[in-house]
Amino acid sequence: MKKHTFSYFKFFFWIVLVSIFLTSCVPQKKILYMQVKNEADTMSSFKNQRKINYRIQPGDNLYIRVVSMDEKTNLFLNSMGGGQYSQNITSDASVYLNSYMVSTKGTIQFPLTGEVYVKNLTVAQVKDTIQKKLENYLKESVVIVKLVNFNITLLGEVKRPGQYKIYQNNINLFEAVSMAGDLSDFAKRSDVTIIRQTKNGSKVIHVDMTKKDILSSPYFYLKPNDIVYVPPLKGKQFSFATFPYGVVFSALSTALLLISFFKN
Repeated sequence: MKKHTFSYFKFFFWIVLVSIFLTSCVPQKKILYMQVKNEADTMSSFKNQRKINYRIQPGDNLYIRVVSMDEKTNLFLNSMGGGQYSQNITSDASVYLNSYMVSTKGTIQFPLTGEVYVKNLTVAQVKDTIQKKLENYLKESVVIVKLVNFNITLLGEVKRPGQYKIYQNNINLFEAVSMAGDLSDFAKRSDVTIIRQTKNGSKVIHVDMTKKDILSSPYFYLKPNDIVYVPPLKGKQFSFATFPYGVVFSALSTALLLISFFKN
């Protein structure tokens, strides 16, 4: 009886040990970006549209500053959004409070020019529009326009999930992921979800970051207020990013002691 018990225990022990080795670690092919799928995959150049043609919508906030030769004109025109002008804007909140909010009609109220229709214009087009209107009042001036509310949100299997503010004209998916500390080892890189707001509602897009052709995807560059969700790999709760050698060796030592006990 004791011999049979020892044989069953030994058999069960080896089954469990092999199962741990085969299923506990995340395969390398699931954590690599832009993989080469086969030898024929030799493409190294990809075309994509880097320019972000975001169209201004009601509720957006625009930071607008006018630089001219006359200091009094600067103070008057740069009382942004009705707030007290300051050349030293030190926080996101101050930029927001001193910006122009686009009304439900798609307009902003700007000094001298009055009401300016900006809905469905790009930031560059808003700049040109205000510049042309100011030419009737100022001979030499430079208009600076920035979109204040360029935020992106990263959720799921990223190391630092949260909302991030972008202080540049565009950002691609890899740059956004790097801001959040990269994806975790349990991230499902082959099925990353981008939630994008459109005039008709929300649009859900799925992209595969393990393929090189993501570089030519129309969704490679993110737009303001995009939400990036990275789902976990199937069976995450049973996997390890790195193999738990200490735990396995402790279990192995215990098992060997039990085997020795039953054998004797």
